[in-house]
Amino acid sequence: MKPYMLKARYYETDQMGIIHHANYIRWMEEARIDMLSQMGYPYRRFEEMGYISPVLHAECEYKKSVKFDDEVKIVVSLQEFGKVKFTLRYDIYNMSEDGVLSAVGTTRHCFLNKDGRPVMMNKEMKEFSDVMQKYFEEIDEYKS
Repeated sequence: MKPYMLKARYYETDQMGIIHHANYIRWMEEARIDMLSQMGYPYRRFEEMGYISPVLHAECEYKKSVKFDDEVKIVVSLQEFGKVKFTLRYDIYNMSEDGVLSAVGTTRHCFLNKDGRPVMMNKEMKEFSDVMQKYFEEIDEYKS
């Protein structure tokens, strides 16, 4: 799985000339969508299956500023994976600053069906559940 790469855009900066804090949350969403696509589950596929995946919680700890035109790498990893909810972690690196860790974030999600009811991923979305767990087990083994 490739990390998500982007170049910080000018319109994302604030009056101080650094990337506005809200844009890190957007970048996390972009990285999450990219990760799912790489796993063979583009978000549109979930919608076509009748599922949506709301963000239940999001947080970001800012460590070092990113500026316009900096190259950014985002590595997504699985923190928790339950029957209904899962939590992703995002390590955001500024590659223009020797790969310094610029921010660490997490998002918690679930899946809802067409009626807005929570989905038991291990039952109603077994294939996705298996793929998700296998992918992140492989990543954990790689880190060891």
